[in-house]
Order: sequence, then C-alpha cells, then structure tokens
Amino acid sequence: MRLILIAAALFSTATVAAPANFMFDDIQDRDPAARGDRWRASAEIGVLLRSGNTDSRSWKGKLDLSRDTEFWRHRAVLDYYRQERKNLDGVTVIDADRMFLSAQSNRKFGEGNHSSLFIYTSYEDDALNSYEYQSTIAAGYGARYVHSDDIFADFEIGPGLSFDKRRDTGETDTDMIVRMAANIDWQLSETARFTQLLSTEIGDDNTRSRAVSALTANINSRLAMRLSLTLTHNSTVFQQPNGRIPEKLDTETAVTLVYTF
Repeated sequence: MRLILIAAALFSTATVAAPANFMFDDIQDRDPAARGDRWRASAEIGVLLRSGNTDSRSWKGKLDLSRDTEFWRHRAVLDYYRQERKNLDGVTVIDADRMFLSAQSNRKFGEGNHSSLFIYTSYEDDALNSYEYQSTIAAGYGARYVHSDDIFADFEIGPGLSFDKRRDTGETDTDMIVRMAANIDWQLSETARFTQLLSTEIGDDNTRSRAVSALTANINSRLAMRLSLTLTHNSTVFQQPNGRIPEKLDTETAVTLVYTF
C-alpha cells in the first residue's frame, strides 16, 4: 500500500505539471502510424558471424504486433537475443541468451478521449541474470498526450504482481508492485522515426526497469533499418552457486533489418 500511495503521488504531480489539455486534447486518440482497424506486424532480425581469430555468432529477432481501433488498443512483443563464442579450448561460451514477451490491451474511455484502462503482462527469461524467469501482470490507468501530428506519448500507472524465480535457490518470490511506463513516438521525417519506451516495476523485493530506444529509417515502404539500445536493470541480484554475481544493469545494442507487413 505504501508503494501504491507514493507512486500515485508522483504521477499526480507529473499530471499537474503537464499542459492543461493533457487529458482533453481534441485530436483523435489514434496512433498516427496505425490508422485503420487492421492488425499491423513487423519482423526484425540481425545476425553477426565471425570466424578466424575469433569464432563467435550473435543474432537478434523481434516480432511486434499491434492494432488500434475506436475503443481498443492492443500490442504484443516477442524479443529474443543470443550471443555465443568459442574459447581457446574450443568450448562454446554463452555471453547472452534472453527472451522477452509482453502483451497489453487498453480500453479507451470513448472516441476522441485520451484516457484508457490497461492490462499488461510480461515474461522474461535471461540465462545470465539472477532469475530463471521474471513475470509481471499489472492493470491501471493510461493517458495519451498528443503534442502534434508527429509526436505523441503514452503514460501509464497501476498496481500489479511480479513473480520472480530465483536461480540460486529455486524459490519463486511473489511481490506487489507499482508499474509506471512512458512511451514516446516521434516521426522525425517521412522516412525516419524515433521511439522511446521507459518502464519501472517498483516492488519491496526488487525494482525492475527497462528502457528501449530505437531509431528507424525506411529503405522502402516495407523494409527499414533500425538502431536500438535496450537497458534492463534489476535492483536486487544474488550470488550464483558458481560464485558469479550478475550485473544489475544489462545493455544490448543492435542494428537490424525490419520488415513490416
């Protein structure tokens, strides 16, 4: 309850500081990049192979589904990254192996209204952090602020639960959390777009934060290049049986091809 009151106070302060039309902008509450009621999908892939003095390979794949209708907004994401190499003894060493899934639905209050109620769930499996998996479910209030036809931002806050299975003990920790998120979408030009996702899930046992920055440049109407930076942070880590202590901050930089269909 203490965490919920603190987060609500922070969110209220941010809302008061925003422009007066934050909740009542008369621009239609529809994603300018996803007009129409059909599902939109994009597939993203990047591969790096090295041989000779260094024998390594890494790849990243991502699938993004979204739909924006009069009263509903849906989005689902599947993101996978793996990096491995062979050491001097010919043994394969895994430097990264992470899968992240999320799904969210927003029920809008009405046509032209920027307020909504959301439900969100996520699952992450990272072979090198302190947890065998981390999952979250949360629900709450969302609002969209439209600055112009080229820039809009979504803000969300709500309570939820996290389920984290520790790798060292095998125990599953269940914790009440407050989830806060902001998602910025900026159409820089006819061929370039910048997006920024910031989220934090505040709990008594662990606070997990995630930031995803991406710059996308179109090659043609279907194909694009994307430069992305993903940061994942856990406030609590545990020493593993082999004596290794995972880093709290994990960073991933990728250059990928994106196909939209």
